[in-house]
Amino acid sequence: MADAAPQLMSLTSDIMGTYRAPGRIQSRFLAQGRNEVRALLFLLIAGVLMFVAATPYQAREAELRPDVPLIARLYWSAFLYIFIMPLLVYAFAALIWLLSRIARRNISGFQIRFTLIWSLLATAPVFLLLGLVAGFIGQGVQLQMVGLIWLAVFGWFWAKGLLAADGTA
Repeated sequence: MADAAPQLMSLTSDIMGTYRAPGRIQSRFLAQGRNEVRALLFLLIAGVLMFVAATPYQAREAELRPDVPLIARLYWSAFLYIFIMPLLVYAFAALIWLLSRIARRNISGFQIRFTLIWSLLATAPVFLLLGLVAGFIGQGVQLQMVGLIWLAVFGWFWAKGLLAADGTA
């Protein structure tokens, strides 16, 4: 029997699929309709993963500069990634939505928010690598290279998602 329901995949399968075809995965999510709960959940998961990625760096800094204890560093890092970052993401998405209106693009605020949030979540594996490099190697060319790789992958995912949302992909 044929089922017309959209194919549901696990989150990790969707993340790995984004590395193969970012526009297709994001189009599938957007075709399921506006779901702010899912978008917020994905944003919070991305924030938690970014906090986990920052932990080795915070531990390194606490060891090298013991004037601020590790627990305080972790507290403020969690506050940043889990509470402040979502607010900044929503504000940035609103700014991009305004720019899209000026550019006369037919893309909704939700589509902009979701593609931005999904791009953050899908690049979490690279961000985790960035955290490991920052924690174990520290400042240097290696950290800059992994940071550039993360930025390039994030930009690629977001651009493909925006193009898919706009219908030009």
